[in-house]
Amino acid sequence: MKLLYVVQRYGEDIVGGSEAACRQFAEALTRAGNSVEVLTSCARSYVTWENSYEQGVSVVNGVTVNRLPVSAPRRPERFGPTDGWLMSEQSSPLLFEQQRWARQMGPDMVGMRTWLINNATRFDAVIFMTYLYTNAALGIPAVAGRVPVIFQPTAHDEPSLRMSIFESTFRLPDSFLYFTPEEEEVVKERFRISPPGRVVGIGIEMDPQVASIDAFKSEHNLGDTPYLVYVGRLDPMKGVKQLCEFFVAMKSMYDIPLKLVLAGEELVELPRHEDIIITGFLDEPVKHAAIKGSLALVQSSFFESFSIVLCEAWVQRRPALVQGASTVLRGQATRSCGAIPYEGYAEFEQAVMMLLENSALADEMGENGRKYVETRYSWPVVMKGVSESLEVARENFAKRPVLLRSSN
Repeated sequence: MKLLYVVQRYGEDIVGGSEAACRQFAEALTRAGNSVEVLTSCARSYVTWENSYEQGVSVVNGVTVNRLPVSAPRRPERFGPTDGWLMSEQSSPLLFEQQRWARQMGPDMVGMRTWLINNATRFDAVIFMTYLYTNAALGIPAVAGRVPVIFQPTAHDEPSLRMSIFESTFRLPDSFLYFTPEEEEVVKERFRISPPGRVVGIGIEMDPQVASIDAFKSEHNLGDTPYLVYVGRLDPMKGVKQLCEFFVAMKSMYDIPLKLVLAGEELVELPRHEDIIITGFLDEPVKHAAIKGSLALVQSSFFESFSIVLCEAWVQRRPALVQGASTVLRGQATRSCGAIPYEGYAEFEQAVMMLLENSALADEMGENGRKYVETRYSWPVVMKGVSESLEVARENFAKRPVLLRSSN
């Protein structure tokens, strides 16, 4: 099949989030024998959307990537107050205010709508990744009825999902791909619809390349001290500041040999402590080594539609502590028996102490997690679900009234 993915950012140096998931799906579909293209922006930063990649067509690991420039960088000092007000419980924004917010959310890709209209019929299906950005909010209405449309919304219960501007976005696709049952339920409850599709998760590599654990520990002066590891963006929405505060509080109360390793780019000022190590970006083999050598992974994010790094920890047979306020993370923890959900400091403290004092339990949880990933998220299992959703999209597209299947 000839498939098009539409996503806000795309590149090997963009790690985590829906962008990394999109690249993994695009490359897996290519390996499965499909011809896959991507339409995306020239931006690398999701904060400013400043053009960083060269405009035009390139090939990344067998996937043809079409990049459009962003009309203008987003100015956080302007967007922040607007976003803060619209997301507050006190706001009741009118449609034009939501539309202005959506344009500021970005990325405003120059000529995206025209490109989609002119090229949509070259593809057997168009897949949109993530509901929040303009690639879906403006892109789906441009091609719905012209070609089968599949939506991977990466939705979770958050203030932005309640915006009425997304009503049509979720009603136009011909099929959906969900990461978790919790995500599917959120969409059904929020929009009062029963959209067709499949819960497929994300394909996880079961035998990734792993660098030297000893070398990683030596580089960051970890020695033989047990450590918790967080991998991802170090920003407020990911709960990293709370994680650091919990860790510092715990170290002040207990004289225990324990460190916290934060593997990611620091986007917000975090509490400083001699036992908190910020490594910055780690390439894939070193990241896997950091996880494999840890006591446990901590996934502290409040808003998740799926956690790739949580599954990567399980692949390395390590347990995890997950943010219990996230229904998705709590669901993954419960189904796998490979992670402990926590809400608040007391539960975090008890979970850490339990793993420190019972290495057999930690190892058992890690084994449980690996079996869970093998059963649900190996690429052959995931690709079967994707194929089924593609077929559903083609069937539903064929049922559309002829007037709604214009190729003009």
